Amino acid sequence: MIIPVILAGGSGTRLWPLSRGLYPKQMLNLINEHTMLQNTILRLSGLDDSSSPLVVCNEEHRFMTAEQLRNINIQPWSIILEPVGRNTAPAIAAAAIKILNDNNHGVKNDNDHMLLILPADHVIDKISDFYKALEQGRAYAERGYLVTFGVIPDGPESGYGYIQKGKRVDEKLDICRIKRFVEKPDCNTAKRYINSGEFCWNSGMFMFKASTIIQQLEKQSPDIVNACRNAIEKGVNDLDFFRLDRKSFSESPSDSIDYAVMEKTDRGVMVPFDAGWSDLGSWEALWQTGKKDENANVIIGDVLIHDVHNSYLKAETRLVAAVGIENHIIVETGDAVLVASRDKVQSVKNLVEQLKKNGRQEAIIHKKKYRPWGASETVDSAKRFKVKRITLNPGAKLSLQQHFNRAEHWIIVSGTAHVIRGEEELVLKEDQSTYIPVGVLHRIENPGKIPLELIEIQSGSYLGEDDIVRFDDVYKQNKNDD
Repeated sequence: MIIPVILAGGSGTRLWPLSRGLYPKQMLNLINEHTMLQNTILRLSGLDDSSSPLVVCNEEHRFMTAEQLRNINIQPWSIILEPVGRNTAPAIAAAAIKILNDNNHGVKNDNDHMLLILPADHVIDKISDFYKALEQGRAYAERGYLVTFGVIPDGPESGYGYIQKGKRVDEKLDICRIKRFVEKPDCNTAKRYINSGEFCWNSGMFMFKASTIIQQLEKQSPDIVNACRNAIEKGVNDLDFFRLDRKSFSESPSDSIDYAVMEKTDRGVMVPFDAGWSDLGSWEALWQTGKKDENANVIIGDVLIHDVHNSYLKAETRLVAAVGIENHIIVETGDAVLVASRDKVQSVKNLVEQLKKNGRQEAIIHKKKYRPWGASETVDSAKRFKVKRITLNPGAKLSLQQHFNRAEHWIIVSGTAHVIRGEEELVLKEDQSTYIPVGVLHRIENPGKIPLELIEIQSGSYLGEDDIVRFDDVYKQNKNDD
């Protein structure tokens, strides 16, 4: 049986301002109605002998991940929460150990589970060619090889890592040993790689038996295996998730599977494939894959242009107008606007680093914050008031809570609300409202089958999100989560 292991812990900084620390690109619907994570799972629907996926993600993204799986009717093998980022080798090690230890899925635990490692943020257009590459790779993985998949390049690309081919092990299929992995090169180096014919793009996809990867990790990087074993043994189940032990996992070296194992092992092979692959790692990649008008522009949202060519323009919340530009990226969100030359978009991550250094929230969150129960968006604020638009999913409820410095007014826009206000219980419908005085215990719940929309008006001397005491919270949120 093939168990897909989906690595969904990335931050996608080169797609800022759309991708943020708490809402990264794998959670976005960049190419169709599904998110990148959902597309990664859905494209496996025709794969024979495949189980439900195991997803590894940042603990901050846990509820978004679970909700996105539910929206496509996927019951995961497990959702493993990383307390800290430690790169792909520890993530894969933790997944493999968890699967080998897990006897709750009706699958014989014989150390022969086949793992298909997939990043959650890739595009693959030619699914049949993708399946063909997986079939070729599985034949070698069944024999105890560690298989990676190299994308046959169609030109020099400085935004991708590369794999240099070693000696061929299958002349007919061009399957070869791995000579070395190379990080993202500059443009001139990328051109040399392509001209040599010795390199493929590094897809970040792998296939191997769970027992094989653990054996090789023990041989090449034993500290990673030891830390991950401890993190699994001391980990705990939490709702739909499995939490790795923070202290143990933090002690793991941070390393990619490429360098921790694949470049060192004598059991590594690369299967080259061409299946319309992209990792959508930059705005340039989105321009390349997007539907263009007669002037080679990709236009999304409320955009007005004149004399604009070869550009990508995206508006999320307001009109964006552009005149007389060429080869540009313009992306507007509710709290930030990016303007960049197309040949400089790989440097967007430098802006994100500046935002983080300056303590700017625009690096981490959007104005609209996604929560396990729905979403909230601040639409106006000043010294003594804040106005939020709140959406509660059907069946969802906020924590039972109180505030010591602010009062709240709730106005129901659509749907039905069940409200606890001190000793009272209320049912509010569209156009009805209630007032929560300072210090009064309160909760709001959506008992209906449609989303509950409401406006929350906060007033008081202090409106910080840490002015909250939770008495009952099914989602176990942090203190600063509104």
